[in-house]
Amino acid sequence: MSSPASIGKHPIHPMLVVFPIGLWVFSFICDLIFRLISHNPIWSDVALYCIGGGIVGAVLAAVPGLIDYLSLNDARAKRIGMFHLILNVSALLMFAFNFYLRLTDRVATPPVILSFITIIALGVSGWLGGELVYVHGVGVDQVSPTEGKPLRKAG
Repeated sequence: MSSPASIGKHPIHPMLVVFPIGLWVFSFICDLIFRLISHNPIWSDVALYCIGGGIVGAVLAAVPGLIDYLSLNDARAKRIGMFHLILNVSALLMFAFNFYLRLTDRVATPPVILSFITIIALGVSGWLGGELVYVHGVGVDQVSPTEGKPLRKAG
């Protein structure tokens, strides 16, 4: 099933999710560099800004993701999509809380632990997103654009 939120038959959601994921993972790497290697507070500041950018990116990625979710008809894909949605919204809220904590204390340890836990949740959510695409064909156009024939046999 092709995605209703697409540009030129390319789904928008997978194009946008790389930004919050990358920024949030890099924020955790910055935290590790600050704590284990450098102790220069610039790394803590970079982590804060990466989390903020990831929050903006996640909100932008959520819009086409929600459009895709609402277009699902298959019950199994819809259930997987719901878990994917819940994990992503939870991750967004946890990073928003993380951002708030860092504004009050840039070198505290609890936000780093929260980042680690949230990144694990993002990994699970990413696996579920892959399940939707590669197993259930969500966001995949099932017809060859050049020949008009199905890309795979039904069955």
